[in-house]
Amino acid sequence: MGLSSFFKNLFGSAKETTTELANKAETTFEQAKEEAAPFVKKAEDFTEETFAKVKEASEPMLESAVEYASKAKDIVSEFVEKTSESLSNVIDSTKEKTAETETVVYEKVVDASEEDNTVTNQSVDNTSNRE
Repeated sequence: MGLSSFFKNLFGSAKETTTELANKAETTFEQAKEEAAPFVKKAEDFTEETFAKVKEASEPMLESAVEYASKAKDIVSEFVEKTSESLSNVIDSTKEKTAETETVVYEKVVDASEEDNTVTNQSVDNTSNRE
């Protein structure tokens, strides 16, 4: 029985020691939390102030960026208009030249056809005259 009471005392005291340590840890954690609260508040305040300063400092830069973007938009719009006009001129010119080419080709075909008719008629006339 001496051995069983030895183990009961050993494990019983370990259980009590663990409970005491857990209680101390909880108390220490609560104390640390209370002591850290002012530092957490200071960190929050510092973050808010820094954010406000960055926002204030960046506003003029954002305004400048908006102004430059607006100028760039105007310049690009001007070039778009000019490019569009140039492309329109190229298309119109191509259409005109294509129409001219079609007319010339049509006239050549008609002329060739008329020449063929003339030659054919002459051949028919020559053939008729032989008979």
